[in-house]
Amino acid sequence: MNPLTFRTATAADIPALVSLVTSAYRGEVSKQGWTTEADLLDGQRIDPEGLLHDIERARSRILIAERDGQMLACAHVAVENDAGYFGMFSVRPDLQGGGVGKAMIAEAERVAREDWRQPAMRMSVIDVRDELIAFYERRGYARTGIKKPFPYGDERFGIPKRDDLRFEVLEKPL
Repeated sequence: MNPLTFRTATAADIPALVSLVTSAYRGEVSKQGWTTEADLLDGQRIDPEGLLHDIERARSRILIAERDGQMLACAHVAVENDAGYFGMFSVRPDLQGGGVGKAMIAEAERVAREDWRQPAMRMSVIDVRDELIAFYERRGYARTGIKKPFPYGDERFGIPKRDDLRFEVLEKPL
């Protein structure tokens, strides 16, 4: 099997990125993997305009992991509030649990640490996602106790199926 390669997304990748992110988090296809949010949220997970903004802004990259020219995973890494920020992490549902995600996290951390000289990486996770938080804790992230409200009413982030959603910030020293 050929190794994974990493590259930075361009505007031409937006349709494939929307498809990948949606498949990892929303709808029936997402239930093939363990990262699904389909029981918590309906609607979109990402919009093309938001992706273009993240692709074009300074100190922000959408990373893509590929093998043999096929997009397998992606993540957004950026500099926000004096630390790296990790988000939009998506692995094709049929490949979850096979090491692709771990490699993507390592590449995102490398970018934040080596390219942007950030001391830490942060992310926001829906706080009822215990299995996802445990996954990140096994990779060195810690719960900060900082909670952020879920953007109810802003369908760019999905349509909630319950009224108790909020984000918790996790952090890892780099």
